[in-house]
Amino acid sequence: MGRLAIWIVFGVVLLVLPQIFDSVLSLSIFTQMTIAIVFALSYNMLLGQGGMLSFGHAVYFGLGGFLAVHAMMMIEFETLSFSITLIPLVGGVFGLLAALFIGSFSTHKAGTVFAMISLGIGELVAASSLILVSFFGGEAGVSGDRTYGPPFFGIDFAQDDHVYYLAAAWMFLSVLCMYLFTQTPAGRMANAVRDNPERAEFIGYSARRVRFISFAMAGFFAGIAGGIFAVNYEILTEENLNAATSGRVLLMAYIGGLGFFIGPIVGAVVLTLINSLLSNYTDLWMLYLGILFLLTVMFLPRGLTGLLMMHRVAWQLGHMRLLLLPYTLTAIPGAVFVLGTIAMIEMSHAEETEFVYMGLALSPEGYGSWALLLGVTAVAFFFLRRTLPRLREAWSQANTLPRLQRHEDGHL
Repeated sequence: MGRLAIWIVFGVVLLVLPQIFDSVLSLSIFTQMTIAIVFALSYNMLLGQGGMLSFGHAVYFGLGGFLAVHAMMMIEFETLSFSITLIPLVGGVFGLLAALFIGSFSTHKAGTVFAMISLGIGELVAASSLILVSFFGGEAGVSGDRTYGPPFFGIDFAQDDHVYYLAAAWMFLSVLCMYLFTQTPAGRMANAVRDNPERAEFIGYSARRVRFISFAMAGFFAGIAGGIFAVNYEILTEENLNAATSGRVLLMAYIGGLGFFIGPIVGAVVLTLINSLLSNYTDLWMLYLGILFLLTVMFLPRGLTGLLMMHRVAWQLGHMRLLLLPYTLTAIPGAVFVLGTIAMIEMSHAEETEFVYMGLALSPEGYGSWALLLGVTAVAFFFLRRTLPRLREAWSQANTLPRLQRHEDGHL
Protein backbone atom coordinates (compact mmCIF):
# COMPACT_ATOMS: atom_id res chain seq x y z
CA MET A 1 0.00 0.00 0.00
CA GLY A 2 2.89 2.34 0.74
CA ARG A 3 4.40 1.81 -2.72
CA LEU A 4 1.05 2.56 -4.35
CA ALA A 5 0.88 5.83 -2.42
CA ILE A 6 4.35 6.75 -3.70
CA TRP A 7 3.29 6.21 -7.31
CA ILE A 8 0.11 8.21 -6.77
CA VAL A 9 2.09 11.11 -5.30
CA PHE A 10 4.55 10.85 -8.17
CA GLY A 11 1.73 11.13 -10.72
CA VAL A 12 0.09 14.03 -8.89
CA VAL A 13 3.40 15.92 -8.77
CA LEU A 14 3.79 15.51 -12.53
CA LEU A 15 0.30 16.88 -13.05
CA VAL A 16 0.61 19.96 -10.84
CA LEU A 17 4.17 21.02 -11.69
CA PRO A 18 3.09 23.16 -14.70
CA GLN A 19 0.45 24.81 -12.51
CA ILE A 20 3.02 25.78 -9.87
CA PHE A 21 5.78 26.79 -12.30
CA ASP A 22 3.93 28.11 -15.32
CA SER A 23 6.75 29.87 -17.18
CA VAL A 24 8.00 28.77 -20.59
CA LEU A 25 11.47 28.09 -19.17
CA SER A 26 10.04 25.88 -16.42
CA LEU A 27 8.02 23.82 -18.89
CA SER A 28 11.10 23.37 -21.07
CA ILE A 29 13.20 22.23 -18.10
CA PHE A 30 10.52 19.80 -16.88
CA THR A 31 10.22 18.26 -20.34
CA GLN A 32 13.99 17.88 -20.52
CA MET A 33 13.86 16.16 -17.13
CA THR A 34 11.35 13.60 -18.34
CA ILE A 35 13.63 12.70 -21.25
CA ALA A 36 16.70 12.52 -19.03
CA ILE A 37 14.93 10.38 -16.41
CA VAL A 38 13.85 7.72 -18.90
CA PHE A 39 17.27 7.73 -20.55
CA ALA A 40 19.15 7.50 -17.23
CA LEU A 41 16.93 4.72 -15.89
CA SER A 42 17.39 2.74 -19.09
CA TYR A 43 21.15 3.02 -18.59
CA ASN A 44 20.72 1.91 -14.99
CA MET A 45 19.21 -1.32 -16.31
CA LEU A 46 22.59 -2.00 -17.92
CA LEU A 47 25.11 -0.84 -15.33
CA GLY A 48 23.24 -0.56 -12.05
CA GLN A 49 21.21 -3.76 -12.36
CA GLY A 50 23.12 -5.85 -14.89
CA GLY A 51 26.70 -4.73 -14.25
CA MET A 52 27.29 -3.89 -17.94
CA LEU A 53 29.38 -0.74 -18.35
CA SER A 54 28.40 0.77 -21.70
CA PHE A 55 30.06 3.67 -23.48
CA GLY A 56 27.60 3.61 -26.39
CA HIS A 57 24.13 3.74 -24.88
CA ALA A 58 23.33 6.87 -26.90
CA VAL A 59 23.09 4.61 -29.97
CA TYR A 60 19.64 3.33 -28.95
CA PHE A 61 18.52 6.76 -27.80
CA GLY A 62 19.59 8.32 -31.09
CA LEU A 63 18.36 5.56 -33.41
CA GLY A 64 14.98 5.57 -31.70
CA GLY A 65 14.83 9.35 -32.01
CA PHE A 66 15.78 9.32 -35.70
CA LEU A 67 13.10 6.79 -36.58
CA ALA A 68 10.61 8.78 -34.51
CA VAL A 69 11.41 11.90 -36.56
CA HIS A 70 11.02 9.93 -39.79
CA ALA A 71 7.65 8.71 -38.55
CA MET A 72 6.67 12.32 -37.88
CA MET A 73 7.73 13.21 -41.41
CA MET A 74 5.63 10.36 -42.82
CA ILE A 75 2.65 11.63 -40.86
CA GLU A 76 3.31 15.12 -42.21
CA PHE A 77 3.34 13.86 -45.82
CA GLU A 78 0.30 11.63 -45.12
CA THR A 79 2.21 8.42 -45.80
CA LEU A 80 1.12 7.25 -42.36
CA SER A 81 -1.84 8.29 -40.26
CA PHE A 82 -1.66 7.80 -36.50
CA SER A 83 -1.56 9.98 -33.42
CA ILE A 84 1.62 11.79 -32.46
CA THR A 85 1.16 10.34 -28.97
CA LEU A 86 2.51 7.02 -30.28
CA ILE A 87 5.77 8.48 -31.60
CA PRO A 88 7.76 7.58 -28.44
CA LEU A 89 6.61 3.98 -28.85
CA VAL A 90 7.95 4.01 -32.41
CA GLY A 91 11.31 5.12 -31.06
CA GLY A 92 11.17 2.40 -28.41
CA VAL A 93 10.51 -0.35 -30.96
CA PHE A 94 13.44 0.74 -33.12
CA GLY A 95 15.67 1.00 -30.05
CA LEU A 96 14.61 -2.53 -29.13
CA LEU A 97 15.39 -3.87 -32.61
CA ALA A 98 18.82 -2.24 -32.55
CA ALA A 99 19.50 -3.64 -29.07
CA LEU A 100 18.41 -7.13 -30.14
CA PHE A 101 20.86 -7.08 -33.03
CA ILE A 102 23.82 -5.55 -31.17
CA GLY A 103 23.13 -7.51 -28.00
CA SER A 104 23.13 -10.79 -29.90
CA PHE A 105 26.93 -10.65 -30.03
CA SER A 106 27.98 -8.02 -27.46
CA THR A 107 26.39 -9.73 -24.44
CA HIS A 108 28.53 -12.84 -24.95
CA LYS A 109 31.18 -10.88 -23.08
CA ALA A 110 31.13 -8.88 -19.88
CA GLY A 111 33.35 -6.42 -18.04
CA THR A 112 36.03 -4.57 -19.96
CA VAL A 113 35.42 -6.48 -23.20
CA PHE A 114 31.74 -5.51 -23.22
CA ALA A 115 32.64 -1.87 -22.48
CA MET A 116 35.08 -1.79 -25.42
CA ILE A 117 32.52 -3.37 -27.75
CA SER A 118 29.94 -0.76 -26.73
CA LEU A 119 32.47 2.01 -27.33
CA GLY A 120 33.29 0.65 -30.79
CA ILE A 121 29.63 0.30 -31.73
CA GLY A 122 28.92 3.82 -30.52
CA GLU A 123 31.74 5.35 -32.57
CA LEU A 124 30.75 3.28 -35.61
CA VAL A 125 27.13 4.43 -35.53
CA ALA A 126 28.11 8.05 -34.84
CA ALA A 127 30.50 8.03 -37.81
CA SER A 128 27.89 6.34 -40.01
CA SER A 129 25.39 9.08 -39.22
CA LEU A 130 27.57 11.53 -41.18
CA ILE A 131 27.86 9.13 -44.11
CA LEU A 132 24.32 7.76 -44.47
CA VAL A 133 22.82 11.15 -45.25
CA SER A 134 19.54 9.79 -46.58
CA PHE A 135 18.54 8.52 -43.13
CA PHE A 136 20.55 10.64 -40.67
CA GLY A 137 20.58 13.89 -42.65
CA GLY A 138 24.33 14.48 -42.31
CA GLU A 139 25.52 17.32 -40.08
CA ALA A 140 22.17 19.12 -40.33
CA GLY A 141 20.23 16.12 -39.07
CA VAL A 142 16.54 15.49 -39.78
CA SER A 143 13.54 17.41 -38.54
CA GLY A 144 9.78 16.93 -38.42
CA ASP A 145 6.63 18.67 -37.28
CA ARG A 146 4.64 17.33 -34.33
CA THR A 147 1.50 19.34 -35.13
CA TYR A 148 0.48 17.11 -38.04
CA GLY A 149 -1.59 13.97 -37.81
CA PRO A 150 -4.95 13.25 -36.15
CA PRO A 151 -5.51 15.45 -33.08
CA PHE A 152 -5.57 13.66 -29.73
CA PHE A 153 -8.90 14.69 -28.18
CA GLY A 154 -8.56 18.02 -29.97
CA ILE A 155 -4.90 18.53 -28.96
CA ASP A 156 -2.39 19.12 -31.75
CA PHE A 157 0.65 19.53 -29.43
CA ALA A 158 1.46 23.00 -30.69
CA GLN A 159 1.66 24.28 -27.09
CA ASP A 160 4.56 23.56 -24.75
CA ASP A 161 2.30 22.38 -21.93
CA HIS A 162 0.73 19.78 -24.24
CA VAL A 163 4.18 18.43 -25.06
CA TYR A 164 5.09 18.34 -21.38
CA TYR A 165 2.04 16.30 -20.42
CA LEU A 166 2.70 13.87 -23.26
CA ALA A 167 6.34 13.50 -22.18
CA ALA A 168 5.31 13.16 -18.52
CA ALA A 169 2.77 10.45 -19.36
CA TRP A 170 5.35 8.41 -21.27
CA MET A 171 7.92 9.02 -18.55
CA PHE A 172 5.54 7.85 -15.82
CA LEU A 173 4.63 4.73 -17.78
CA SER A 174 8.27 3.97 -18.59
CA VAL A 175 9.45 4.44 -15.00
CA LEU A 176 6.64 2.19 -13.77
CA CYS A 177 7.49 -0.52 -16.30
CA MET A 178 11.21 -0.36 -15.51
CA TYR A 179 10.44 -0.66 -11.80
CA LEU A 180 8.16 -3.64 -12.41
CA PHE A 181 10.94 -5.22 -14.49
CA THR A 182 13.24 -5.09 -11.47
CA GLN A 183 10.68 -7.18 -9.58
CA THR A 184 10.50 -9.92 -12.22
CA PRO A 185 12.70 -13.05 -12.16
CA ALA A 186 14.68 -11.60 -15.08
CA GLY A 187 15.34 -8.42 -13.14
CA ARG A 188 16.34 -10.32 -10.01
CA MET A 189 18.65 -12.59 -11.98
CA ALA A 190 20.26 -9.54 -13.60
CA ASN A 191 21.37 -8.52 -10.11
CA ALA A 192 22.65 -12.03 -9.45
CA VAL A 193 24.62 -12.09 -12.71
CA ARG A 194 26.04 -8.67 -11.89
CA ASP A 195 27.26 -9.82 -8.47
CA ASN A 196 28.31 -13.42 -9.20
CA PRO A 197 27.87 -14.72 -12.76
CA GLU A 198 29.65 -18.01 -12.00
CA ARG A 199 27.20 -18.85 -9.23
CA ALA A 200 24.25 -17.91 -11.46
CA GLU A 201 25.58 -20.31 -14.10
CA PHE A 202 26.07 -23.01 -11.47
CA ILE A 203 22.40 -22.95 -10.42
CA GLY A 204 21.26 -23.27 -14.02
CA TYR A 205 20.84 -19.73 -15.38
CA SER A 206 22.56 -18.50 -18.51
CA ALA A 207 24.44 -15.32 -17.63
CA ARG A 208 24.60 -14.37 -21.29
CA ARG A 209 20.82 -14.76 -21.73
CA VAL A 210 20.09 -12.70 -18.64
CA ARG A 211 22.42 -9.94 -19.87
CA PHE A 212 20.77 -10.10 -23.29
CA ILE A 213 17.28 -9.59 -21.82
CA SER A 214 18.42 -6.61 -19.74
CA PHE A 215 20.29 -5.20 -22.74
CA ALA A 216 17.23 -5.45 -24.98
CA MET A 217 14.93 -3.82 -22.44
CA ALA A 218 17.44 -1.02 -21.85
CA GLY A 219 17.54 -0.38 -25.60
CA PHE A 220 13.74 -0.27 -25.72
CA PHE A 221 13.40 2.37 -23.01
CA ALA A 222 16.34 4.37 -24.38
CA GLY A 223 14.48 4.43 -27.70
CA ILE A 224 11.37 5.71 -25.92
CA ALA A 225 13.49 8.53 -24.45
CA GLY A 226 14.73 9.28 -27.97
CA GLY A 227 11.15 9.36 -29.22
CA ILE A 228 10.15 11.84 -26.51
CA PHE A 229 13.19 13.92 -27.46
CA ALA A 230 12.04 13.90 -31.10
CA VAL A 231 8.55 15.10 -30.18
CA ASN A 232 9.93 17.85 -27.95
CA TYR A 233 12.70 19.23 -30.16
CA GLU A 234 11.44 18.06 -33.58
CA ILE A 235 15.02 17.53 -34.76
CA LEU A 236 17.74 14.87 -34.34
CA THR A 237 21.42 15.31 -35.19
CA GLU A 238 24.65 13.35 -34.93
CA GLU A 239 25.12 14.79 -31.45
CA ASN A 240 22.33 12.56 -30.16
CA LEU A 241 24.34 9.47 -31.14
CA ASN A 242 27.89 10.33 -30.19
CA ALA A 243 30.08 9.58 -27.19
CA ALA A 244 29.25 12.88 -25.48
CA THR A 245 25.61 11.83 -25.07
CA SER A 246 26.68 8.39 -23.84
CA GLY A 247 28.99 10.05 -21.33
CA ARG A 248 26.24 12.37 -20.17
CA VAL A 249 23.88 9.53 -19.30
CA LEU A 250 26.70 7.77 -17.44
CA LEU A 251 27.18 10.92 -15.36
CA MET A 252 23.46 11.07 -14.61
CA ALA A 253 23.32 7.48 -13.41
CA TYR A 254 26.56 7.59 -11.43
CA ILE A 255 26.09 10.96 -9.72
CA GLY A 256 22.52 10.05 -8.79
CA GLY A 257 23.47 6.62 -7.46
CA LEU A 258 23.62 3.35 -9.36
CA GLY A 259 22.72 1.17 -6.39
CA PHE A 260 19.21 2.59 -6.07
CA PHE A 261 16.29 2.70 -8.49
CA ILE A 262 15.63 6.34 -7.69
CA GLY A 263 19.31 7.23 -8.08
CA PRO A 264 19.33 7.88 -11.85
CA ILE A 265 16.18 9.97 -11.41
CA VAL A 266 18.01 12.21 -8.94
CA GLY A 267 21.03 12.37 -11.24
CA ALA A 268 18.88 13.25 -14.25
CA VAL A 269 17.19 16.08 -12.36
CA VAL A 270 20.50 17.46 -11.04
CA LEU A 271 22.29 17.38 -14.39
CA THR A 272 19.32 18.88 -16.20
CA LEU A 273 19.28 21.79 -13.76
CA ILE A 274 23.04 22.23 -14.16
CA ASN A 275 22.75 22.17 -17.93
CA SER A 276 19.71 24.43 -18.11
CA LEU A 277 20.28 26.92 -15.29
CA LEU A 278 23.95 26.97 -14.35
CA SER A 279 24.97 27.31 -18.00
CA ASN A 280 23.07 30.62 -18.08
CA TYR A 281 25.32 32.10 -15.40
CA THR A 282 28.78 30.82 -16.29
CA ASP A 283 30.70 29.48 -19.23
CA LEU A 284 32.58 27.13 -16.92
CA TRP A 285 29.60 24.97 -15.99
CA MET A 286 31.20 21.91 -17.60
CA LEU A 287 34.18 22.37 -15.29
CA TYR A 288 31.91 22.36 -12.24
CA LEU A 289 30.12 19.29 -13.57
CA GLY A 290 33.45 17.51 -13.91
CA ILE A 291 34.42 18.50 -10.36
CA LEU A 292 31.08 17.23 -9.08
CA PHE A 293 31.66 13.90 -10.81
CA LEU A 294 35.19 13.58 -9.39
CA LEU A 295 34.00 14.37 -5.87
CA THR A 296 31.21 11.82 -6.23
CA VAL A 297 33.61 9.11 -7.37
CA MET A 298 36.11 9.89 -4.59
CA PHE A 299 33.80 10.48 -1.62
CA LEU A 300 30.30 9.29 -2.59
CA PRO A 301 30.68 6.03 -4.55
CA ARG A 302 26.97 5.34 -4.08
CA GLY A 303 25.97 8.76 -5.42
CA LEU A 304 23.74 11.47 -4.02
CA THR A 305 20.98 8.98 -3.27
CA GLY A 306 23.46 6.87 -1.34
CA LEU A 307 24.31 9.94 0.75
CA LEU A 308 20.63 10.31 1.67
CA MET A 309 20.20 6.61 2.37
CA MET A 310 23.18 6.68 4.75
CA HIS A 311 20.88 8.51 7.16
CA ARG A 312 18.28 5.75 7.19
CA VAL A 313 19.57 4.17 10.42
CA ALA A 314 19.73 7.49 12.24
CA TRP A 315 16.21 8.29 11.03
CA GLN A 316 14.83 4.94 12.21
CA LEU A 317 16.49 5.37 15.60
CA GLY A 318 15.15 8.91 15.91
CA HIS A 319 18.66 10.35 16.22
CA MET A 320 18.56 12.87 13.38
CA ARG A 321 18.47 15.70 15.92
CA LEU A 322 21.99 14.75 16.98
CA LEU A 323 23.24 15.66 13.50
CA LEU A 324 21.48 19.00 13.14
CA LEU A 325 24.00 21.20 14.96
CA PRO A 326 27.15 19.45 13.64
CA TYR A 327 25.79 19.67 10.09
CA THR A 328 25.10 23.38 10.53
CA LEU A 329 28.54 24.08 11.96
CA THR A 330 30.16 22.18 9.09
CA ALA A 331 27.92 23.58 6.36
CA ILE A 332 28.68 27.25 7.10
CA PRO A 333 32.47 27.16 6.57
CA GLY A 334 31.98 24.55 3.84
CA ALA A 335 29.68 26.88 1.90
CA VAL A 336 32.10 29.79 2.34
CA PHE A 337 34.99 27.62 1.12
CA VAL A 338 33.04 26.49 -1.97
CA LEU A 339 31.87 30.01 -2.80
CA GLY A 340 35.38 31.39 -2.36
CA THR A 341 36.84 28.72 -4.61
CA ILE A 342 34.22 29.40 -7.27
CA ALA A 343 34.92 33.12 -7.03
CA MET A 344 38.62 32.57 -7.68
CA ILE A 345 37.89 30.26 -10.63
CA GLU A 346 35.44 32.74 -12.16
CA MET A 347 37.74 35.71 -11.55
CA SER A 348 40.63 33.94 -13.28
CA HIS A 349 38.35 33.45 -16.29
CA ALA A 350 36.87 36.97 -16.26
CA GLU A 351 37.90 39.29 -19.08
CA GLU A 352 36.48 42.50 -17.59
CA THR A 353 38.50 44.85 -15.39
CA GLU A 354 35.78 44.60 -12.73
CA PHE A 355 34.15 41.34 -11.73
CA VAL A 356 30.95 41.41 -9.66
CA TYR A 357 30.37 38.32 -7.54
CA MET A 358 27.49 38.09 -5.07
CA GLY A 359 27.36 41.87 -4.81
CA LEU A 360 31.12 42.32 -4.37
CA ALA A 361 33.10 44.25 -6.95
CA LEU A 362 36.37 42.38 -7.47
CA SER A 363 39.27 43.25 -9.73
CA PRO A 364 40.91 40.30 -11.53
CA GLU A 365 44.00 42.46 -12.03
CA GLY A 366 44.23 43.68 -8.45
CA TYR A 367 46.22 41.91 -5.73
CA GLY A 368 43.79 43.06 -3.08
CA SER A 369 40.87 41.04 -4.50
CA TRP A 370 42.98 37.91 -4.78
CA ALA A 371 44.34 38.34 -1.27
CA LEU A 372 40.81 38.80 0.10
CA LEU A 373 39.49 35.66 -1.59
CA LEU A 374 42.51 33.57 -0.66
CA GLY A 375 42.28 34.72 2.96
CA VAL A 376 38.55 34.06 3.29
CA THR A 377 38.84 30.66 1.59
CA ALA A 378 41.80 29.62 3.73
CA VAL A 379 40.04 30.62 6.97
CA ALA A 380 36.88 28.78 5.88
CA PHE A 381 38.93 25.67 5.12
CA PHE A 382 40.60 25.87 8.53
CA PHE A 383 37.27 26.01 10.38
CA LEU A 384 35.87 23.29 8.11
CA ARG A 385 38.68 20.95 9.17
CA ARG A 386 38.09 21.84 12.82
CA THR A 387 34.39 20.91 12.66
CA LEU A 388 34.89 17.49 11.03
CA PRO A 389 35.89 15.57 14.20
CA ARG A 390 32.75 16.73 15.99
CA LEU A 391 30.67 15.73 12.96
CA ARG A 392 32.25 12.24 12.94
CA GLU A 393 31.53 11.81 16.64
CA ALA A 394 27.91 12.92 16.18
CA TRP A 395 27.55 10.57 13.22
CA SER A 396 28.78 7.65 15.29
CA GLN A 397 26.34 8.44 18.10
CA ALA A 398 23.41 8.89 15.73
CA ASN A 399 23.98 5.47 14.18
CA THR A 400 24.52 3.56 17.43
CA LEU A 401 21.82 1.85 19.43
CA PRO A 402 21.48 2.88 23.08
CA ARG A 403 23.23 0.50 25.47
CA LEU A 404 20.00 -0.68 27.09
CA GLN A 405 18.41 -1.44 23.72
CA ARG A 406 21.52 -3.35 22.58
CA HIS A 407 21.31 -5.42 25.75
CA GLU A 408 17.62 -6.20 25.17
CA ASP A 409 18.23 -7.09 21.52
CA GLY A 410 21.02 -9.40 22.60
CA HIS A 411 18.64 -11.33 24.86
CA LEU A 412 16.11 -11.54 22.04
